[in-house]
This record gives sequence, structure tokens and C-alpha cells, in this order.
Amino acid sequence: MSRTRTYLFVALLMGLGWALRGHFGHEYGAAWAGALGGLAVVAAARRPDWASRMPVLAALGAVGWAVGGIMSYGRIVGFTRGTDFGNVLYGFGMLAVVGGLYGFIGGGLLGFGLETTKERRPDWPALITQMTVGGWLAWGLLIYQFEWNMTPPRSELWAGCLGASLALAWYAYRHGFLRTLRLAGYTALGAGFGFAFGDFLQIMGNLTGWSFNWWNLMEFTLGFCGGLGLVYGVISGEWPETAPAARKANWTGLAFLLIVIPVLNILQGMEYSSFLEMATRIGRQAPGLFATLQIVSAWVLVIVVAIPGFMIWRRLQDDPALLARRYLPGFLFGYGLLYILFSHLKKGFFYTPGQLEHYFYWLILLGAIWIWFGSLVKPRQGWYPAAGPESWKKWGKILGLVILVLIALTLISISSHAGLPGMQTRF
Repeated sequence: MSRTRTYLFVALLMGLGWALRGHFGHEYGAAWAGALGGLAVVAAARRPDWASRMPVLAALGAVGWAVGGIMSYGRIVGFTRGTDFGNVLYGFGMLAVVGGLYGFIGGGLLGFGLETTKERRPDWPALITQMTVGGWLAWGLLIYQFEWNMTPPRSELWAGCLGASLALAWYAYRHGFLRTLRLAGYTALGAGFGFAFGDFLQIMGNLTGWSFNWWNLMEFTLGFCGGLGLVYGVISGEWPETAPAARKANWTGLAFLLIVIPVLNILQGMEYSSFLEMATRIGRQAPGLFATLQIVSAWVLVIVVAIPGFMIWRRLQDDPALLARRYLPGFLFGYGLLYILFSHLKKGFFYTPGQLEHYFYWLILLGAIWIWFGSLVKPRQGWYPAAGPESWKKWGKILGLVILVLIALTLISISSHAGLPGMQTRF
């Protein structure tokens, strides 16, 4: 793909995952979005060594973005709906922090997978232990000792994610995984800015009075900008030849993608009681039967996608080049399609098709497919050359620019309205 196509391809699919995540929420919804982002990067690269590790890499992306799902940010959005500069800027700034923590861990874990070679690989038990301990220590110190509450009275597990991120960064620095650290940093910048800017778009959208799920737009923007940061961190760096993943690791990763994530979204995100309420709302007869059929339909979708996924992987797993050309794009688009259908079932779109945002999901997926097949007509030769040595000065300059933009967005927001529903005051 050309550089522009690569940016759009990954950003659109990551944005799609996050828009759909809005209907499921929490860790299990974010995991699906993270998996789509990892799959998009591996597919766009078309590197056989990455394709041979696809299940592991996508699973790392899923777990990394899922970690941030423990954070609460609904009340922070309320801070940005106010009219005084301090509280609104605080709200935008803290959304950038939350989005940045999402992206740092998501980009970091994927980076470790991309930087794994035959000579050097991360000590996963040690890394996970240090991240866990770092999360607990930061949470206990910042919240229970210093009482630095970001979003009272809701969960303050942002501090746990901050501690885990610092532990990940320290591990990467000590062990020389500098590409991983760089990828985590740029993904954090993209996701952090995307979350704050997406909330600004939500505010402006609400002011239009148009009936649309503007909250969903905010989540799409988080994923889209996070995807831009992720793909920039990948294509602007020089990555070594990765080590082949063990067969058991790949099969475990594939089971995680095709079974664990969808099943968790069924068990946690598709409640029987919510389908009963939906049946009553749309006037369906036999609401119990309707609710059962909705859930059964989701299970059938998992089976329909999982069985071919396992069978084709079993046949092609020893041919990385063929995996990159044939299996990866089909798996990626099928995985995105499955998430869209899950969202339709969850929200009852098949019975109340007036939900406008659901049509945009199809446009986004079709746009990504168009980019993919367009790149096959005029493919570029080889992967991108490395951008050369880069200091953290560039990252710092972008961070400074983001802060200035957030100040500008705050000034525009507070001068545009006299307070919006859901407004909260922190200070």
C-alpha cells in the first residue's frame, strides 16, 4: 500500500472496532477493537514473518487495548460539557490521559510481539508480573495515599493503568526494546488526542440538534486517531525479522480471537433481560422466544466464523507468504463483519433500522475493503524504509501541539453553549 492508504486502512479499521465497542463496553469490547487494529497492521505490512505470527500479534493487541477497559470516563465527559475554562480543559486533558493509557499499553504489547526475534524475546511472565505490581502500587499510592482522584466518585483505575504503563516502559527501556517503547509512545499520542478531539466533535454535534449517536462518533475518533499513531509508529521504524511463533502459541491466539473474545461479548454484553425489554419496545410476540433467538443467533455466528477460520489456518499455517496474501485479508474483514453483526443483534438494528450510525459501520468496512483491493492493482514494492534515528524531541513537540489544540478546543467549546445536559463540575 502507499503510505496514505496504509494510514487510512489501519485507522478506519481501528476506528470501526472502537465505534462498535461502544455498544459492548468494558474490557471485552475493547479487546475486539484492539484485535482489529493488530490485524490491520499485520495485513497492511504483508510481511510473511508477521503473517506467520498473526494470531499471537492480534491477541497481544487485543489484550493490550482491553486493559484500558477497566477505566471509567463517563464523568470526565461531563466535565467538558460545562462553561468554565478550568473544568472544561481539565475534562479534555483527562480524556487525553485515559486515551493515552489505552494506546500506550495496546501499542506496547503489540510492539513486543513485533520486536520478538530468535535471539531476543520478552520475558512475558516477568513483564506481566511487573505491570500488575506497578498497577497496584500506583493505584494505592495515587488514590489512597495522595487522593489524586480524577473522576470521583467513580472508579479511579486509571491510576492502575498508569502504573502498568510505567512498568511496561521501564521494562522496555531496561531490556532494549526501544522500538516497542517508541510505538507505545506514538500510539498513546494518537489515542489520547483522538479521545479528547472526539469528545469535542460530540459536543459540536449535540449543538446541531441532529439525531445521531454522537457518543459513538467520539469512540470512533479515539480508534481512528489511535490507529494513526499506531501505524505511524510501525511504518516509520525498522523492525527486525521476527521469530516464528510456536504452533501452540498460534493456536492459542486463534482460539482467543475466534472463541474467547466473541463468547465474552455474548456472555457479558448480550443480556437476556435487555432482549426481553427490546421485544416489548418493538412489540414482538413471545418476548422470551425472541430473546432466546437473539442470543442463539450470536452463538451461530461464532460457529460459522470460527470453524472455517480454524480449518483454513490449519491448511495454510506452514506457508507464511500464502497466509499474508490470502488468509489475512479474509480473516480481517470477516472478523470486522462478525463484530458488526454482533452490534446489530445487540441493538436490534434488524428490527429498528433507523439507527443511522449502523449504516456508517458498513461504509467504514467497505472503505477498508476498497483500499485493500485498490492497493492490489498498483502495489508498492517492499516495506517502508526506516525513517532513520529519531529522538524523543519530535514526540515532545507533538505533545506540546496537542496541549495547545486542547486549549483551543476548550475556548471554542465554552463559547459555543451555556451548558449541556450531563454537565459536571470537578473543581
